[in-house]
Amino acid sequence: MRRKVNALGFLSLVALLGFLYFPTKNAGMLGFFGFAVYARYFSVRPDELFQRNMRRAATAALFAEFLCLVPLTYAFVLFGDRSRALAQAFGLSFAAAIFVFTVAMQVLEWREQRGLAHD
Repeated sequence: MRRKVNALGFLSLVALLGFLYFPTKNAGMLGFFGFAVYARYFSVRPDELFQRNMRRAATAALFAEFLCLVPLTYAFVLFGDRSRALAQAFGLSFAAAIFVFTVAMQVLEWREQRGLAHD
């Protein structure tokens, strides 16, 4: 029987962008190394509970991005560089969504390990 690969582990490949720091010396590239935490999901078997937890974490991340995008856009228009307001707002709201997804997955996995996974 063929083992099903957990596709969430492929998100760790984004961490390879962190190595662009060395030729460019752009410190912003170091943040990509944070995606290496997703490499642990290659060893997680994607059962129904895992898929439900991933769906719940993705839903929380989507709403976090929705809730951040509009206020950040207005804030950058009012107090920042208007020509880059939308790009900055999209970048920060995407970062917030990734953060919320990661924290939600950790909390849901912690609850699963403790036996608190039932709603």
